[in-house]
Amino acid sequence: MRKETGFTLIELMIVVAIIAIIAAIAIPNLLSARLNANETAAIATLRNISSAQAQFQATSKADWDLDGTGGFGCFYELSGSQPVRNGGPAGTVGALNPPVLSGAFRNPTSDGFISRSGYYFVIYLPADDGTAEIPDADTGYDWEAGVDEDLAETTWCCYAWPVNYGNSGNRTFMVNQTGDVVTTEFDEYTGTDGPAGDAGFIDPGADSITGLTAVGATGGDDNMWRQVN
Repeated sequence: MRKETGFTLIELMIVVAIIAIIAAIAIPNLLSARLNANETAAIATLRNISSAQAQFQATSKADWDLDGTGGFGCFYELSGSQPVRNGGPAGTVGALNPPVLSGAFRNPTSDGFISRSGYYFVIYLPADDGTAEIPDADTGYDWEAGVDEDLAETTWCCYAWPVNYGNSGNRTFMVNQTGDVVTTEFDEYTGTDGPAGDAGFIDPGADSITGLTAVGATGGDDNMWRQVN
């Protein structure tokens, strides 16, 4: 008669304990690696947006006041999804072709957000008093009444924050016309609760985005912002 063999209860318990120990070590490391990857991707995306803005502004296509100086754009314009603002006859510019941003930026949410790699992104442009406007929040945006074309020739900013703080990322980032990427960590920047326009600026006043970038200083949200190397 053949003798049947198998694992004893103690052996099974040892195996389960070993698996639990490995999982306890590996899972936090995997989560940390994912967070780091998402944050690195967010920084790279902001730098890509910064380059796209510089290229777009240099073309002078968005020239509502027809002074020969171009303005900065929003996701709809940069991605070629919507016609570019211009003070000339309707249809003289149309949508940007080729666009300076990929098609991944063509469909913002109703709040004007773009979601990529665990982060939300939003572009702010200045109104006539310097306060932050989100043109992408409405495809039928009244450019002339909302964004100030003189200020939009020199000023813009874009924020990136975690879709789910602690799971998809920890840090929030901002870039503007200076090209400097700055960061802070604030657990209330998560999901659709992102930073206000003035969050990364020194003493901006009234949600203005025309102040100095809070590099190594407290921003409008009372958080310390530091430069990303």
